[in-house]
Amino acid sequence: MNDGYEYGEQVGAAAAGQTVAVHLALRHRHSSAEVWTARIAAGEVLVDGEAAVASAPLRAGQVVVWRRPPWEEPAVPLAFAVLFRDEHLLAVAKPRGLPTMPAGGFLTHTLLHVVQRRFPEAVAMHRLGRGTSGIVLFAQTHAARRGIAKAWRSGAGVKHYRALVAGVPSREAFDVDTPIGLVDHPRLGRVYAAVREGKRSLTHVRVLAVRDGQALVEATIPTGRPHQIRIHLAAAGHPLVGDPLYAAGGGLRPQPALPGECGYRLHAHRLSLDHPVTGARVEIECGPPRALAIA
Repeated sequence: MNDGYEYGEQVGAAAAGQTVAVHLALRHRHSSAEVWTARIAAGEVLVDGEAAVASAPLRAGQVVVWRRPPWEEPAVPLAFAVLFRDEHLLAVAKPRGLPTMPAGGFLTHTLLHVVQRRFPEAVAMHRLGRGTSGIVLFAQTHAARRGIAKAWRSGAGVKHYRALVAGVPSREAFDVDTPIGLVDHPRLGRVYAAVREGKRSLTHVRVLAVRDGQALVEATIPTGRPHQIRIHLAAAGHPLVGDPLYAAGGGLRPQPALPGECGYRLHAHRLSLDHPVTGARVEIECGPPRALAIA
């Protein structure tokens, strides 16, 4: 059981006039207006520091806080391995199934929480999807945070992934540059997918092996959009084997799962960047699971 958590937000102009219960139900689609009304009646929701009234209309600029009571989080693997560490950097191996950051029903059952229990100064500089395993890089100093952020923006930090995809690509090497943006999701409101008006994105793909109508590929991403590799391989006609969210073409499946649900095989295999303080090139590797290894 965790200690509970406070979720806060400032009401925007578009939500002005909505009742508290309706606004929360529209913003957090995991719960209906009736469920939010019950939470409000239990005193879990505040508006500008005062107990909320479910039927009260909201004004732009008001602050709404949900004091979520302690809850039992889903069981996940909570171990991690240190791959690289010095005064400024920390790279760890995240197991498949462990969320990187708090979200949804996960608060303490996250990589961030378990790493910070051992390394309190560590700040995650990127994230992997819950079903993705492999390298996650943390900064331990302000200088490292600035340097890594600059490397991500400039493309100087290079991330290599391995994935198992459905079908066999017709070319051994190819690029995918489908834009990625937000689309409607029936349970979450909005999630990332292939969309014409999305942001520029680029993935380099190379086929490593072919097995029983499936392909083991390496994907390298100079850009880092949410779920980019899953979306781009699906957009290329080769969604990840077992992906419950993205269909061929890069859009959502007819009855899409939540983004954090597992089933697919994706592993952050190698990471290289210039050290943010010394300037030396740092190469970090995390061996792939058996399903993504080259026989």
